[in-house]
Amino acid sequence: MSSRTDGRENSRTLRPFKINRDVPGAAPGRVLVQAGRTSILCTASVEASVPPWLEGKGKGWVTAEYNMLPGSTSPRKRRDRSGKIDGRSSEIQRLIGRSLRAVVDLAALGERMITVDCDVLEADGGTRTASITGGFIAMVEAIRSIEDLDRSAKPIADSIAAVSVGIVDGAALLDLDYSEDVRADVDMNVVMTGSGQFVEVQGSGEEATFSHDQLLALIEVAQLGIGQLTELQHATLGDAWPL
Repeated sequence: MSSRTDGRENSRTLRPFKINRDVPGAAPGRVLVQAGRTSILCTASVEASVPPWLEGKGKGWVTAEYNMLPGSTSPRKRRDRSGKIDGRSSEIQRLIGRSLRAVVDLAALGERMITVDCDVLEADGGTRTASITGGFIAMVEAIRSIEDLDRSAKPIADSIAAVSVGIVDGAALLDLDYSEDVRADVDMNVVMTGSGQFVEVQGSGEEATFSHDQLLALIEVAQLGIGQLTELQHATLGDAWPL
């Protein structure tokens, strides 16, 4: 494939990815991430308490909530009511929480809870992966805001980022937009640490199968993209980089 639907010229190129930390709000961690037309507000808040099942154990917790705002898609997405969320949103926010906890030393965090909220302003594919990449920045900012935290304990052990990949028209593509995602024979989300360890790989054929070689090709382009995202996270945080 020589040209992609959004103008990218090859299969191994990320969409333009922007991270804006200059976002108004009350939460100590705030960032707006944009991957092409996908736009997500990630905020992170700190509570001086933990879920009841963790009380008295000397450990903290990191959790996430994910929501697509009504105007993020066309046609309009109905709001979740009465505290109920749809199955897709529930699955995605569990993925975000698992991914962020993978790089946090919960004992070093102490009995505090970090909640990362990811609100999709516009959806054009890759919302869950962009939420993880941006949620990490917001989480770092929130943890840095804790004044009495023991910095020598290093509560953040590594960085975390995620990207989508897929097989479209026989080619392994990096960072699918919506038009590519709906045509993909294979769709995969890959979550990795900055040091190159896998946290989660979610992949499936869409009325199709895929070979061992195609799987390796998808992993290869995902590693390439996550390396680029990690560099961007590092550049964005600068002196605040926790590692």
